[in-house]
Amino acid sequence: MIDVILADRGSCSILDLGGTPAYWAGFDRELKSRNVSVTIVNLLMQPATSSRISCIVGDATDLSHFGKNSFDIVHSNSVIEHVGDWTRLQAFAGEATRLAPAYFVQTPNLWFPLDMHSRTPFFHWLPVRLRIKLLMHRRCGFYPRARTVDEALSHIHDANCLTRTQMQKLFAGANIERERFFGMTKSLIAVRG
Repeated sequence: MIDVILADRGSCSILDLGGTPAYWAGFDRELKSRNVSVTIVNLLMQPATSSRISCIVGDATDLSHFGKNSFDIVHSNSVIEHVGDWTRLQAFAGEATRLAPAYFVQTPNLWFPLDMHSRTPFFHWLPVRLRIKLLMHRRCGFYPRARTVDEALSHIHDANCLTRTQMQKLFAGANIERERFFGMTKSLIAVRG
């Protein structure tokens, strides 16, 4: 996507919803000689690590201070599943599709057997009561051991992985691509542009 935009316009502006400068540092060599700028929106302020990166505090479900197509590409990697209920998911998708003519929005697939957040097989399919017990007895992936039921529930509700059907509903104008691992769909990616 970046190459197509650079060939057409000579520059490319990317809005990263929920990303970090550390993520983009991995692409520094590829972007260094190109006229690419990245604006990162996150709930917490992030220190910019490059002159090509700017960081702002914001909620990706409401970026109304940016006009339509303010950027060339919207990028988001494993963030949409953290924004909350269906209404907030719709708001996130609405902003992603409004802010640029091209986008790349990735999320873990609900039907992949390894829960990517807890790093525990089948965790996201287990009944809530069993997930609470597991979280109160041990650390699970990104989630520390919960000290209370409220804390365990907070971890459980932190991420709501999506299905292909949900991604198609949220991103009606996109191709929904599959990232595969040993033949199984690990992640879903809404791509337009």
